[in-house]
Amino acid sequence: MTSRSDSCRWGILGAAFIARKNWQALRDAGNAELVAVASRDLQRARAFIAECQASAPQPVPPEAMDSYEALLARTDIDAVYIPLPTALRRAWVLRAAAAGKHVLVEKPVGRDAVEVAELIAACERHGVQFMDGVMFMHGARLSHLREVIGAEVGPVRHVSTQFSFRGDEAFLQSNIRAQGDLEPLGCLGDLGWYCLRFTLWACDWAEPVQVSGRVQRATADGVPLEFFGALVFADGVSASFHCSFTAAHAQWAVVSGERGLLRVDDFVLPYAGQAPRYSVTRSEFVLDGCRADMRAGRVEASVEEPANNAPGSQESRMFRTFSSLVLEGRRDPHWPRISLLTQRVLDACLASARAGSAWRGLA
Repeated sequence: MTSRSDSCRWGILGAAFIARKNWQALRDAGNAELVAVASRDLQRARAFIAECQASAPQPVPPEAMDSYEALLARTDIDAVYIPLPTALRRAWVLRAAAAGKHVLVEKPVGRDAVEVAELIAACERHGVQFMDGVMFMHGARLSHLREVIGAEVGPVRHVSTQFSFRGDEAFLQSNIRAQGDLEPLGCLGDLGWYCLRFTLWACDWAEPVQVSGRVQRATADGVPLEFFGALVFADGVSASFHCSFTAAHAQWAVVSGERGLLRVDDFVLPYAGQAPRYSVTRSEFVLDGCRADMRAGRVEASVEEPANNAPGSQESRMFRTFSSLVLEGRRDPHWPRISLLTQRVLDACLASARAGSAWRGLA
């Protein structure tokens, strides 16, 4: 394969379904190219490439490989995307870092904060960039919302989020996200990670001083299927979140401030077919004699950004940002820092749930 000097060369470790969402994002980044996809089963890697190529063709089809080790040994790959199950990530992030490959990893990043700190330290030691795959962090809407909160909503007093979908019985019985040996954090790691990330972002990356959690439904071996959590910050700001594999689809976030209320109905994955939207509500209660009116004061707005599957969408911007760091020889410590913070908060919420929902601080 002939590589462009202005592109970051990528490999994918694992032909997981979740990797499909990033196939086109790599193509649309504008400064990235996909060189190879590895699976333990060569036929599976070939099938993955064929199906994705038919849907969103890469300029040059990537090579199918049957060995993660061989992919990491290639000299024509700069960075790897690792969508492997949580229980397998540690080993391959460590190997990728040791091989000098920059690492973009799915979330939750690890089983716990101790493991995540180990991975980040390994990437720092080998001089490679580390980032988790939370796409909405790179969207134009999120950076715009920071300005909206400052100008129309804040100071922030409460953040509330929900990310959920209703898996059928087959999902609950056989999907890896409900299997303790592969995804021990269940819905908390898969969905709650996004809720906590948005909350920490809205609170300007402050650490909560206390958290509480409750597993509302779990598998027989304790994998969370439905989880509720609450956070309190030093300045009195509070937050709550709900994540579930057993509730109807939802992905909303609300930031309540002293001057207004920001609502995003699709904070994780912008709804297809429309520009990413949000609303600001500044309600007013008006009393006139015997008449009492609550005036909504709700204003809806949108951001000029593709919802998905296009250059400039949040997923393509994620790969563009990462690839730019690689090409420029820079390392941005912000990304590993917020991964570790998210994991620490998640850990504390789960530890609280296992201790009867007692309030506790971060380790």
